[in-house]
Amino acid sequence: MKIVKIQVLRGPNVWSNYRNRLIQVRLDLEEMEQFPTDNIDGFCDRIKALLPGMIEHECSEGKRGGFFERVERGTWLGHVMEHVALEIQSLAGMEAGYGRTRETNTKGVYNVVFTYEIEEAGLYAADAAFRIVNALYSNEPYDLSADIDQLKMLKRRFGLGPSTLSIVKEAEKRGIPWNRMGKNAKIQLGYGVNQKQFQATMTCHTSNAGVNIAGDKDATKKLLANAMIPVPAGDVCQSDEGLKEITDRIGFPVVIKPLNGNQGKGATINVTDFASAQKALQEAKLYSRYAIVEKFITGSDFRLLVVDGKFVAASKRYPAHVIGNGRLTIDELIDEVNSQPGRGEGHEAPLTKIKRDQDTDFQLQKYGYHYESVPAAGEMVYLKSTANLSTGGTAEDMTDSIHPENQFMAERIAKIIGLDVCGIDVMAANLRDPIRETGGAVLEVNAAPGFRMHLEPTVGRRRNVASAVVDMLYPPGAPSTIPLFAVTGTNGKTTTTRLLAHIAKSAGYHPGYTTTDGIYIDGYKIKEGDTTGPASGALVLNDPMVDFAVLETARGGLLRSGLCFDHCDVGIITNIQEDHLGLNDIETLRDLAQVKAVVARSVKESGWAVLNAEDAHCVRIANQLDCNRAFFSMDEENALIQRRIKRGRPVAVLSGDTVTVIEGTARIPIAPLSQIPLTENGKCRFMTANVLAATLAAYCWGFDVMQIRQALGTFVPGVEQTPGRMNLFEFKAYKVLVDYAHNPHGLLAMKDYLSHVDAKRKIGIIAGIGDRRDEDTMAFSGIAAGMFDHIIVRQEHSLRGRTVDEINNLVVKGIRTVSATVTFDLVPEEADAIKVALDMAQPGDFIVALSDVYPKVIAEINARLQFEKRATALEQPVPELLSSTIHKRVSVGF
Repeated sequence: MKIVKIQVLRGPNVWSNYRNRLIQVRLDLEEMEQFPTDNIDGFCDRIKALLPGMIEHECSEGKRGGFFERVERGTWLGHVMEHVALEIQSLAGMEAGYGRTRETNTKGVYNVVFTYEIEEAGLYAADAAFRIVNALYSNEPYDLSADIDQLKMLKRRFGLGPSTLSIVKEAEKRGIPWNRMGKNAKIQLGYGVNQKQFQATMTCHTSNAGVNIAGDKDATKKLLANAMIPVPAGDVCQSDEGLKEITDRIGFPVVIKPLNGNQGKGATINVTDFASAQKALQEAKLYSRYAIVEKFITGSDFRLLVVDGKFVAASKRYPAHVIGNGRLTIDELIDEVNSQPGRGEGHEAPLTKIKRDQDTDFQLQKYGYHYESVPAAGEMVYLKSTANLSTGGTAEDMTDSIHPENQFMAERIAKIIGLDVCGIDVMAANLRDPIRETGGAVLEVNAAPGFRMHLEPTVGRRRNVASAVVDMLYPPGAPSTIPLFAVTGTNGKTTTTRLLAHIAKSAGYHPGYTTTDGIYIDGYKIKEGDTTGPASGALVLNDPMVDFAVLETARGGLLRSGLCFDHCDVGIITNIQEDHLGLNDIETLRDLAQVKAVVARSVKESGWAVLNAEDAHCVRIANQLDCNRAFFSMDEENALIQRRIKRGRPVAVLSGDTVTVIEGTARIPIAPLSQIPLTENGKCRFMTANVLAATLAAYCWGFDVMQIRQALGTFVPGVEQTPGRMNLFEFKAYKVLVDYAHNPHGLLAMKDYLSHVDAKRKIGIIAGIGDRRDEDTMAFSGIAAGMFDHIIVRQEHSLRGRTVDEINNLVVKGIRTVSATVTFDLVPEEADAIKVALDMAQPGDFIVALSDVYPKVIAEINARLQFEKRATALEQPVPELLSSTIHKRVSVGF
């Protein structure tokens, strides 16, 4: 048994449009294909003993214990691996509940798919599950705890903290897309020009000046004091001499803490003598060059939270503590508290485990205790000097019991400091009365305050404070996304994408789009190459200049990673034809259709799927969809089109020689083919189909007819707007056409176009592709043999596992199957192939270069054109006056 490949699916995919985070493992059972679990002695007993919690896995039985029943009856080890991967993630505190295991077309090879919450943990779970299943099969002991500990570590390291996660979940509830920016906790909400970023609880609206002020506790105190807000008396020092001066002035007890500290680190409260103050100063200086020394205010510790200038929550905080029972030592009580389900390391749980440190030692000394002391029953022993949750403290919600004046004070403080999300620490007897009347004081102001105490208080009501943050970033009615069109299909994707982007730009948008030749932002190419995968699409959606996105979406990226978005406004499938079958378990057109269908299934319920009415697979996909559907066809009399017209549904058709949209009783002529340069006056039927698809998509989304008509008229095929697609170059004596047609369907469309071209001789440059099935390569070259008088066979830049001779033999066989008279040349390099074609060109010839690396081909063609232009200029007769002058000067010279 071996793992062949592991891949991460991060968006809608062929397995699910709703479970967007999946690990897919390609597993070869090898000889274990012959050993289902009922044929492995003791397997069921061993898995029950190692992972008893799997009793909750219902599996396909739909009941508790269903998976174990499957194991007893007999199931394959890939299926077991799926469930083990889910279970160990759950044991580590991560949600994981969906899985599928399906055999591929290769006997004994399975795709094992399961959900993950954190990508790094999901990948680890795949490897760990493989090891566990092997150990169970071999009846070897296995240390499961090591894997669980590692998964928990990965969750802590790569998982989102509670504050960040609460904002993300609130955004998800509102349908706002989000993505993690790199491996840190910085999050982007929304797309394009409507994106917002935040990290923890600092947002793109957070003032840098406000953060700096809040980080300087002395500056904060002075600002607040000048605003008549009660703060403790005190000052800043660095040395024992400064400490002595301050304590002599304000007296004991005091609080000593780092000037630029956070989370209570290095802080010591209720210091009652100078010797203790000296120790506290040194502790504070571990975290900051300077320490702030201020009068210790008695009372309870409160945190007030203000978001966007409005008070939203209050908590009473208690320092980490244990309560004695007269039997257990303090050390044992700490272990007992830390074993509670709600406690974890760092921010992984609602409460943090209590750590034994210098602050704990100091607090125990105050009580005259040590770790082996046994407190009396009911005695509360505080273990930390501050009440921060990050040091093991607890919280009680006090939001409903705060006096209006204290709310006003909190909102005013946030304005004074200049923070959009502001945590204010207050020491007071209570919050029911104004703190100015009870002798309370504001101790600190915090930028990026943690939300845990409000989200998961130990006592009291939970507060959805993240809602206030999302309200601030996206007030009611504010858009979070941009218009998003996704284009897929076998042929026509790139041209349709470019045409839609042109329509958007003509209407005043700044579109970003991806194609097989690069990424474009507002008309500028920012990256070369095939960029039809999810990473390229994400780049467009993350660009703050983009207000309209059109993403060409190819099968490869869909299979590798899924889509880069959850939902689109319009999904277009141009057609589904044979291409690259036999790869990645896609053996038939039905398989390919299921891949392409992911785009259509991702369309919002209110959005539009635009489909080819002449393609049976597109029609079948339409029946799977919950969104609006619209069809296009070259044939107005198509039966499906006629049914849709009768139902009042929008369609786009070629009515006579006019691109027409029909909706209900309205017939809307968009433009005659003669006014749409892309169609070459109707000679390019496949381009006309692309025009219909783009027109219908634009119309359904909401572009007006004049915008569409104008854009169709100004989209001129050529190197600038359709590079590598129907690029025609005219020499004096012959013509050269460069196009991307690379499969039988595309070549047949080219054959139809050439039937309208008069030429003395038609020369074609074609390629054999290494990862095509033999029959596909032969079919392609056979079509070429029926449309060209001479063929130049070149090779793709990658042989993809084949040899040149293997591919050439298939190409020649395909040619000779169709024609015994067609001549051909074998030229390995694409750049050389176009040179050979140009060298052999005769007057009246028409050369078709089917190119995937078109820039090199076009560069060679342009070089030849320039040479011809210069040669022509030299052949021009010299004007009479100039000729006479030259003759005289030459005569004088003799």
